[in-house]
Amino acid sequence: MILLFKTFLIFKIIPFSGMANHSRPHICQCLTQLASVKRNAVVTVYGNRKRTGREFVDGVLSLAAGLIRFGLRNGDVVSVAALNTDLFLEWLLAVALVGGIVAPLNYRWSLKEAKMAMLLVEPVLLVTDETCVSWCIHVQNGDIPSLKWRVLMESTSTELANDDNQFLTTEMIKQRTLVPSLPMYAWAPDDAVVICFTSGTTGRPKGVTISHLAFITQSLAKIAIVGYGEDDVYLHTSPLVHIGGLSSAMAMLMVGACHVLLPKFDAKTALQVMEHNRITCFITVPAMMADLIRVNRTTKNGAENRCVRKILNGGGSLSTQLLQEAVKIFPCAKILSAYGMTEACSSLTFMTLHDPTQESFKVTYSLVNQPKQGTCVGKPAPHIELMIKLDENSSRVGKILTRGPHTMLGYWGHQLVQENVASSESRSNEAWLDTGDIGTFDEFGNLCLIGRSNGRIKTGGENVYPEEVEAVLVEHPGIVSAVVIGVIDARLGEMVVACVRLHENWIWSDVENRKQSFQLSSETLKHHCRTQNLTGFWNMESDLGLELFLGCSCGDVAPADWLRFLFNNYLELYFVFLFIFKSILI
Repeated sequence: MILLFKTFLIFKIIPFSGMANHSRPHICQCLTQLASVKRNAVVTVYGNRKRTGREFVDGVLSLAAGLIRFGLRNGDVVSVAALNTDLFLEWLLAVALVGGIVAPLNYRWSLKEAKMAMLLVEPVLLVTDETCVSWCIHVQNGDIPSLKWRVLMESTSTELANDDNQFLTTEMIKQRTLVPSLPMYAWAPDDAVVICFTSGTTGRPKGVTISHLAFITQSLAKIAIVGYGEDDVYLHTSPLVHIGGLSSAMAMLMVGACHVLLPKFDAKTALQVMEHNRITCFITVPAMMADLIRVNRTTKNGAENRCVRKILNGGGSLSTQLLQEAVKIFPCAKILSAYGMTEACSSLTFMTLHDPTQESFKVTYSLVNQPKQGTCVGKPAPHIELMIKLDENSSRVGKILTRGPHTMLGYWGHQLVQENVASSESRSNEAWLDTGDIGTFDEFGNLCLIGRSNGRIKTGGENVYPEEVEAVLVEHPGIVSAVVIGVIDARLGEMVVACVRLHENWIWSDVENRKQSFQLSSETLKHHCRTQNLTGFWNMESDLGLELFLGCSCGDVAPADWLRFLFNNYLELYFVFLFIFKSILI
């Protein structure tokens, strides 16, 4: 113990480039408040395990000291593959504290995808829970030459963690370490702290390198706009391997809120945990909100939850019906929507959809407020600069660019970012990050999102943005979600294909049945699209069935990751429509 303590002191005074400068941003600056103001308050809840601020901080410091003892150095990468848990947060902060970089790996990946990501970032340490323990078993040092240690985050099996298979556990790393007082911070080169993976246009994982400053700037924006505070009880609904989950977790750590962690999202469990732990805030995506509404209706008979006060939606806009139903379940909640991307450390713009405390927002944001073109995603956060780089043939529409302290350092392994999606012209202060999206500003300064610059579909000589079609489709009360893609067509070049998921109790039938209230048909959907300014339809073939779509001669037009998402998230029957556009004004 004495030797370890001396090692820790040596770490504090060695004058290398990553050492202390307390005016320099560091995500571990939240630890001081947690150890003092929240010393005896519960700050993490995972199942039956509850930890106070002092206990959580002690865990971070013990793990950091153990990592130094094992030889983790400034700038080393640690890959973490695990479901949400309080130990995930502990590892994130401990690695950052000693100047390391955390590279979360998606637990949904195959072993091949995980190896591909690790070969890119070259981790010295792989941490997994029992969900991904097979990675530890099957990843050999020869597969990942940089890998020195394999760690089980928390193992209930003594057979997995022992000297024979050379696995460690979190507790083994903490053993025989003296919990020190809060040390000076260390930084990795360029102040990098997290490598967050995103697929991009190639489908291969790309490592978005994010700095301490970007996380802190993003956290302050969420705290100011959403209104997070130290009395909040936050439910982790989003995976910590994604930027949305990570950035919201950092905001909650900064304000000293209580974290309630679910391993992964399940609507029934989430509703139970909300009630039991008196959750005050959470983040969601439209599919999650739809599941919460459906399960609440079937298991709780539509009961209200008056504890929830803040809901932040991302990953797509909430339809008018979803929003109205969410307000019925969470009548006291301020509901906001955010638009952003991994390369910008999450949210760029925010918009209030419903606020029960403001007279003007007691009636939720409706279609009458929607712009004539695109989907309104709100105004930029205070620290955000946005610019529209106009298209040659347009006076208002163009590429959405951003710059500021929130932007990524670059893609890991690239000196300069040169991808079509999210690219930067230089590393200078004047550099703008291309979001890869197309949009415009309305007369009130709101950003209106039209679509992806590389996702537009060229059909019959006209440009169609899938997001515009999707936004119109989900406004129909019978449709809960929609995905629009282009498939090769000999005559039109590309054909616009939409896969829609119907709300429960709704049926598809082109045979009119006056006794059936919840019925959707080709004619009713055509009429809906025309009333929402999609007036270019001149033909629509319907009810082809999912099997026919997957078995058609389109080859690999439908991306594998999209199909995987479809099967993993929506096992219900989809109806497929071919939307053939004659002309659309965009």
